[in-house]
Amino acid sequence: MTSNPYPLGLRLDGRRVVVVGGGAVATRRVPALLDAGADVLLVAPELTPALRARADAGRLHWVPRRFAPEDLDGAWLVQVAIDDPIAAASVSALAAERRIFCVRADDRSAATAWTPAVTRHGPVTVAVLGGGDPRRAMTVRDAIRDLLAARLSPAAATPTPDRPAADAPTFGGLGAAASTAGGAGGEALTPGGAGAAALASDTAGGGAATAGSVGRVALVGSGPGDPELITVRGWRLLTEADVVVADRLVPGLLLDELRPDVELVDASKIPYGPSRAQEEINQILVDRALAGAFVVRLKGGDPYVFGRGGEELLACAEAGVPVTVVPGVTSSIAAPAAAGIPVTHRGVAHEFTVVSGHLAPEAPASLVRWDALAGLRGTLVILMGLKNLAAISETLVAHGRPPQTPAAVVQEATTGTQRVLRSTLGAVAADVLAADLRPPAVVVLGNVVNALDG
Repeated sequence: MTSNPYPLGLRLDGRRVVVVGGGAVATRRVPALLDAGADVLLVAPELTPALRARADAGRLHWVPRRFAPEDLDGAWLVQVAIDDPIAAASVSALAAERRIFCVRADDRSAATAWTPAVTRHGPVTVAVLGGGDPRRAMTVRDAIRDLLAARLSPAAATPTPDRPAADAPTFGGLGAAASTAGGAGGEALTPGGAGAAALASDTAGGGAATAGSVGRVALVGSGPGDPELITVRGWRLLTEADVVVADRLVPGLLLDELRPDVELVDASKIPYGPSRAQEEINQILVDRALAGAFVVRLKGGDPYVFGRGGEELLACAEAGVPVTVVPGVTSSIAAPAAAGIPVTHRGVAHEFTVVSGHLAPEAPASLVRWDALAGLRGTLVILMGLKNLAAISETLVAHGRPPQTPAAVVQEATTGTQRVLRSTLGAVAADVLAADLRPPAVVVLGNVVNALDG
């Protein structure tokens, strides 16, 4: 007779946790460990781009080699996230000798600890163990999450003209376009006159489609960083996905809540570092959907705000794959708000402009009229602009924007590692270097920076 596990909440703040493996499983598990304040030692010859970004930012310690017994020195917990059963058994045997609890991704029965299905609601954390059945645990977890968030209501379960029943069909075909997820009456998009529009019903349920049928794709904005800022619809679709194609900027804790059998594709686009070509991402979405899977393309912020969501929709439409677009909370508004800065304020700013700074003002490929932006009186929000901030500031000042214009930079907005720097247009580039601020960061220029100061 197998005994029941003993539930326990581990307080890992400042305590060493060793993670062996740098692939998709580790990408899903590490964010929760970091959220718990653990001192994470990651041992793996290679890392996914998302994990590499966390290592480069100093969030964890990475040892770029295979596991060695001395890696367990000082460890309180070990997570084995590799698919080599012989190597995994070796690590867990060494952990057992040292009386260190060990989680194994490859073999739950051989592990001394299990990772539960978790949901978080403010200060409340609920962890569910399903007796070794991950699907059972996640079903119970999801029901509890709905109750905590007061999401269950008769209206939510009752089919209406605006909310099809759970078995509502998904319409698709060659030249399929996408339905917006903006609510009732959303217009079907027909990109480029590609042909008949197709509504992708996001209430048709998750799971792979029947043999020979076409799956579907959802472009979901995950918000600016806090996992609780994803929309209700976005989170629901994420729980139904067969495949999740995730960017670096998505909240890591959302990945920790995926079903164990979900295929996670790390499509991270680290600025000026490793990246997966957009064409390859498009092909992954199309290939998985044509194989019958429900694919969620999870993006930081909003899919259409410098997220290349339009390119992905067009690629799916050309292949006859129906797409649902779920807007997300964009960092262009959320980051200033998290720093106490309204992008508009009565009597201060009647306009705000969002612009990409990933190209320098003098770059031939730049489409931004920096000279025109310099003449505006409202708020200027710059995304992806840290590398070119000195050139951007100089250009704006040269075209008439006063150097004393208030400026702010918000790094990793809405997360536990958020940093805010306040300066002026003339000094902000030097101040960013001195403070060692890194992407992702949002730059805000205008009098709204000081609008709420007393």
